[in-house]
Amino acid sequence: MRKSILLGSLLVLAACQADQEPGDSSSISTGTNQSTNQSTSQSRVTQGDFSLADDYGKSLIIYFSEPEASGVDAVAGASRVVEDGEVLGNTEQIASWIAEDTGLERVQIETNRAYPSDHDELVDQADEEQAEDARPEISLAREDLTDYDTIFIGYPIWWADLPMPVYSFFDNEDFSGKTLIPFSTHGGSGLADTIATIEDLEPDATVVTDGLTISRNNVSDSRADVEQWLTNFGSYSE
Repeated sequence: MRKSILLGSLLVLAACQADQEPGDSSSISTGTNQSTNQSTSQSRVTQGDFSLADDYGKSLIIYFSEPEASGVDAVAGASRVVEDGEVLGNTEQIASWIAEDTGLERVQIETNRAYPSDHDELVDQADEEQAEDARPEISLAREDLTDYDTIFIGYPIWWADLPMPVYSFFDNEDFSGKTLIPFSTHGGSGLADTIATIEDLEPDATVVTDGLTISRNNVSDSRADVEQWLTNFGSYSE
């Protein structure tokens, strides 16, 4: 039987680009900067160590992220930040902060066929894959997830949906009895309907229904938002 955990909502919305939904242009943002796609170093709001609650057991961070050479993500908008000289995809940046605070390992979903780095070509390919209900071939550095109790699962929103490689990921795995904690980056549609989609794909998993979602425009300034969200799952020491 499907179970859902309802936690305090943390939804960060902003006006989007290619995936803008009708009426999305007035979306509200609680981020502090809506115009930058390059990260500046931010000091943590909470200086203590973070401890994940025992209820979540052995946990892992898995994410899909595709930074473009031009700095624009297919449908989700600007998809890269620069952190200490390293170019990261937006979702990769959020995953790295979660890993930094929790001490969890993070593993990227890789596609066997590289996506184009050109924005327009990537938009077209993402659209075609969705229209065809494609399942791109993927690989994961950690193949056996049997021993994990909780998965933080991250992804950008492409055309108001999960990217098709993330569908491939869920098709390949059985998360029955495990907890799934979604987080996403977006260009205006928030989490869209992806929580319900994950629940449909993994009906016997416990899915956190109010995951973290950060606008592409605010990723660089969302460090404190990530910390605040993590307190739903554990606590920082004083």
